[in-house]
Amino acid sequence: MQATRINHISARVMAVLALIALTAVATGYFQSPRPDEGTAAHIFQLSVVMAAAVAALFVVTANWRRPAHSVRPLVLPAVLMLAAFAALYYLEHFYYPAHYR
Repeated sequence: MQATRINHISARVMAVLALIALTAVATGYFQSPRPDEGTAAHIFQLSVVMAAAVAALFVVTANWRRPAHSVRPLVLPAVLMLAAFAALYYLEHFYYPAHYR
């Protein structure tokens, strides 16, 4: 029973951390590029590392006798994290070079 509760909480925490990572990247679209990393970059990095640690906790506490049910909570955090990395790639490779030449 305790493992199930930890699993549900870790799934929610992963989603929140992925949303924080996406928000940190999104703030870069409203700022000019800096020669050094800003606070948002550090928040993004910390949220990604913490999400990885929470994902490990999720995997350990998951009920793998029902894999489809266990993997379903990972969909939202995975989509949000992919969106954050895609937005970061676009920001660094296309947005900044095109708008700040």
